[in-house]
Amino acid sequence: MARSIEIPAADGFPLGGFERRHAGEIAALRPLAIVNPATSVRCRYYSRFADYLHQHGWDVIIYDYRGIGESRRSSLRGFRADWVDWGQRDFEGVLQYAKRSFPGQPIDVVGHSAGGFVIGLAPSAHRIHRIFTMGAQYAYWRDYLPQQRRSMFLKWHVVMPVLAVALGYFPAKRLGWMEDTPKGVALDWARMGPCFEDSVRRGVETDEGLPEAVALAWNFRNVSAPILALGTDDDPYGTEAALDRLLKYYSASERRHLRLSPRDVGHDEIGHFAFFHERFRDVLWPYALEWLRSAGLPSGFQGRLKVVSSEG
Repeated sequence: MARSIEIPAADGFPLGGFERRHAGEIAALRPLAIVNPATSVRCRYYSRFADYLHQHGWDVIIYDYRGIGESRRSSLRGFRADWVDWGQRDFEGVLQYAKRSFPGQPIDVVGHSAGGFVIGLAPSAHRIHRIFTMGAQYAYWRDYLPQQRRSMFLKWHVVMPVLAVALGYFPAKRLGWMEDTPKGVALDWARMGPCFEDSVRRGVETDEGLPEAVALAWNFRNVSAPILALGTDDDPYGTEAALDRLLKYYSASERRHLRLSPRDVGHDEIGHFAFFHERFRDVLWPYALEWLRSAGLPSGFQGRLKVVSSEG
């Protein structure tokens, strides 16, 4: 049964979430899975998937980034948070909590969309055992699905930043798009270029005088966990180019990129979000399960699998 928890981020900010923990077993032999949500998607969205992992032997943590869902404490107007905070402070805090509360257990991570990007921003990401991502990328607009690129550019790179600047946050819930979003996150998304280190924390330097974003990009090299990145052909965000663009940063990891057409698994559509719907429990969830269990794929898996090299 899920238990409500509060996790301190690396800077002490209280994050809300839920954990599913087994009792009466040797904990050191049991893996822990952390689910990193997509941008401004509440962690409750992943509850049934978390139940599935728990039923197959994992302890599981789901949580919300600061300003979202269980981690929203007040109005977002003027609230300071960006994608770097979500990775460097929030996900980092969850990793530190996992180390304290689940000592000795291997830590696996499931990252949805930007949840696969923020993994590499956390200083303790080298502790991760295995990584599974779904549609993971950082929203460079030229990587969007060509048929929808124009409308998505207007929505996310024109309307969103204009409203975020005007109101001090992005009122996405009022528009029926997603959860309300901190201004900094909205602007990170809106101005993202082909290399994220040229787009975030511009003008900010480390104590050593190095651009902070460059130091963050280097941190991705500390991640050595094997990665399976799943993408679907009808996902307008998680195109092949978008997933490969992010995977290149994880240069110390064994990286596999699996492309699926909805028809490969007998469905008309999957898109960016439906992987985590209950109807895909027996069709798609075993891909994540088998990767986290053995760094392998289910017998008779569908789709097109490739190994991503550092050069391409």
